Amino acid sequence: MDDYEEVTDEFQNIKIWWTSSKNIPLQRALFLYRGEEEKRYYKLTCKREHREIVTKVYLKHVLDEGKAIAVRTRQQKLYTNNKSKNWYGYKRTTWSHIVFEHPSTFDTLAMDPKKKKDILNDLTTFSKSKDYYKKVRKSWKRGYLLYGPPGTGKSSMIAAMANFLEYDIYDLELTSVKDNTDLRKLLIDTSSKSIIVIEDIDCSLDLTGQRKEKKEEGKEKEDKEKDPIAKKAKGEKENKGSKVTLSGLLNFIDGLWSACGSERLIVFTTNYVEKLDPALIRRGRMDKHIELSYCCYETFKVLARNYLDVESHELFPTIDRLLAETKITPADVAENLMPKSSEEDAGICLNNLIESLEKAKEDARLKAVEEEGKKGEENGEKVQVKDA
Repeated sequence: MDDYEEVTDEFQNIKIWWTSSKNIPLQRALFLYRGEEEKRYYKLTCKREHREIVTKVYLKHVLDEGKAIAVRTRQQKLYTNNKSKNWYGYKRTTWSHIVFEHPSTFDTLAMDPKKKKDILNDLTTFSKSKDYYKKVRKSWKRGYLLYGPPGTGKSSMIAAMANFLEYDIYDLELTSVKDNTDLRKLLIDTSSKSIIVIEDIDCSLDLTGQRKEKKEEGKEKEDKEKDPIAKKAKGEKENKGSKVTLSGLLNFIDGLWSACGSERLIVFTTNYVEKLDPALIRRGRMDKHIELSYCCYETFKVLARNYLDVESHELFPTIDRLLAETKITPADVAENLMPKSSEEDAGICLNNLIESLEKAKEDARLKAVEEEGKKGEENGEKVQVKDA
């Protein structure tokens, strides 16, 4: 409705008038804070004898219809976190968003069918477990750890989870978070029915748990205090960088503040799971660990169906054998299966994949021979030193 526009509605033979209006602040500053902005509102008018029906029945009807429309027209959103303030001190919202339109689904996701079914069952059970979580007195949330080499589909998995559950995604960039207090504010501003994602958590901050010995740490601190230049550089680095700690992140996941919302998934991804602190990924925080590994034959068949629309081919047995002997990611397989021109058919694409697999197999063999040669040289040098 436009400002001051009036429309009429009819409910159970009762006529009701809606008018759009707004409050305008008496004084306008150059920069208006959110609390001082003009506020729009609707004014409802009805006859006095209809007041009880309108307030008790009609308004409930309007709210229920509004919620139903919102559900039907809801668009999934992809959020990213902002800095808490801009250059002139005007406070912005902590999250900004775009419409989430990623096409990935579990039908097109290239992975072992058994593992896929297990994940789908887990997600379905979680989405229907509101009463169970209330019964066991736990926050309605679940943690997922996705790990594996680059190119194995971790980001596609997150998109498929969001599309399956129809959840929003909050992509949390830890390096943009000033400290633990800001991290809590971000958590408070997330909504239910959402997935909070921290990708490549081993690279985000120094949260790997590789803590220094106290003696070494004390010596390093003493050396830097003696050197004023190093001390100044350290101070500048600390001011610019994030001060989020492992303790703050753990509290974000399953501490007191984690109970401020419900029906949320927390997903971490990493290429190197061995680098993460055990306290960060233990059960209860990251409840389900999902390894996304190199391409197997079952994964290849899904990719062949997606990219070439073929369920079987005479070259499939050869590819099956080579996949068992070679480590190659689903991303590399998909790149070989994707036709580069209209002249390339399924046979040409499959032959391209076979050539790529044979080359990867040969490269792996040469690398193994080279490493074995280096070990032999090292052992030989040690033997000569011992004899001398």
